[in-house]
Amino acid sequence: MKQVTILFFATLRDMTGERRIMKMIPDDMLIAGLKDVLIEEFPRLKDIINSVIVSMNHEFAFNDAPIPSDAEIALFPPVSGG
Repeated sequence: MKQVTILFFATLRDMTGERRIMKMIPDDMLIAGLKDVLIEEFPRLKDIINSVIVSMNHEFAFNDAPIPSDAEIALFPPVSGG
């Protein structure tokens, strides 16, 4: 098991009621698995989780990315503009 920090921004912060959480995760967890864990803890994320932008240690991260120990994972809602 390893510890990671998860940061929630904008509407995701409102949906979870959290700004930052620390979580213990399995050593082999990928971003996709973390999203599943977050849906279990915060069911309101279910409809939006596949559209969130994920940053891990200040770089974009995709579902197949492994999560290193002590990672900082930031979640941002989808952005649109024109």
